[in-house]
Amino acid sequence: MERFEIFLVAPPGLEAVLTEEAGARGFDAPVAVPGGVTVQGGWPEVWRANLELRGAGRVLARLGSFMAFHLAQLDKRARRFPWAEVLRPDVPVRVEATCKRSKIYHAGAAAQRVETAIREKLGAPVLAEAELVVRVRIEANEVTLSVDTSGAPLHRRGFKEAVGKAPMRETLAALMLWRCGYRGDEPVVDPMCGSGTFVIEAAEIAAGLAPGRARSFAFERLATFDPAAWAGMRREAEPAEVAHRFVGSDRDAGAVRMSSANAERAGVAQLCDFACHAVSDAMPPEGPPGLVIVNPPYGGRVGNKKPLYGLYAALGDVLRARFGGWRVGLVTSEAGLAAATRLPFAPPAAPIAHGGLRVQLFRTGAL
Repeated sequence: MERFEIFLVAPPGLEAVLTEEAGARGFDAPVAVPGGVTVQGGWPEVWRANLELRGAGRVLARLGSFMAFHLAQLDKRARRFPWAEVLRPDVPVRVEATCKRSKIYHAGAAAQRVETAIREKLGAPVLAEAELVVRVRIEANEVTLSVDTSGAPLHRRGFKEAVGKAPMRETLAALMLWRCGYRGDEPVVDPMCGSGTFVIEAAEIAAGLAPGRARSFAFERLATFDPAAWAGMRREAEPAEVAHRFVGSDRDAGAVRMSSANAERAGVAQLCDFACHAVSDAMPPEGPPGLVIVNPPYGGRVGNKKPLYGLYAALGDVLRARFGGWRVGLVTSEAGLAAATRLPFAPPAAPIAHGGLRVQLFRTGAL
């Protein structure tokens, strides 16, 4: 398996954004597909995707595929699969299966056949609680075998221990920053920062810090893993010098404390300023304009959304009065709330799932 398909999981609606990031990072032949992005490469590219891509939720290595029209055929062909080339006999695995438009329609029975093949042909233990996952997708009678090389979801960078209500996932925040045109060369302000996700993610991008630098991955337990090569890949370069600031504020003092603690754990506290005050007191930092990105409360979280119109109107007033030359990105589930800001938003892209709701990113040009 010197070269194979690698599947990068993306939030539905943001596949194109992750495609851009993968291309900018030098991954070969990125193609947006429903639910993610495919690229081509080998195991070093799998490792690098987990280490470097900020928007991917998981990285799946596509091991191979074959046709199967009934369970006996699946059993026979799964036993012929060269499991020892990828899996280790001493590492427990679990198998998850999905079936769609196929003569094999029972996902549980399909998973059981593959589990038996792995256990009997490789000797690896199959456990329901195993961290290493083999995924079986049966669609139109084609069986595709993949291994989840990430383990814990990639938004778990290993730094954010403190979170507030409905926290923004780091991977989603990174993709929204990218969609707003942020590439690390300008200041970022979040006047309702919560646990600081946007601010910290932006500071890490500016400093050139790899998102996976402080965590482990499932691929480290595969037969294909090369510890020496991985150690060389993850050896951190010197952080880039950053001339601008990353500013977060919130009226909740607890949120400000969370943000400061998370920034400290991420190693970017020296680049970030957090303060406790209302939106009406937000001010831009000294220096050139940049990006204001904010994820305010919206109706789905607080029930009655009528009081929020005043908050959004106040936010718009402050940004128009004090943030001339800055671009704005605003995340909300209600187009009416975005309109209450009276900011010149372009038409939003497709809705994105977040916190059990469907949200949209509203963007402006320079104010």
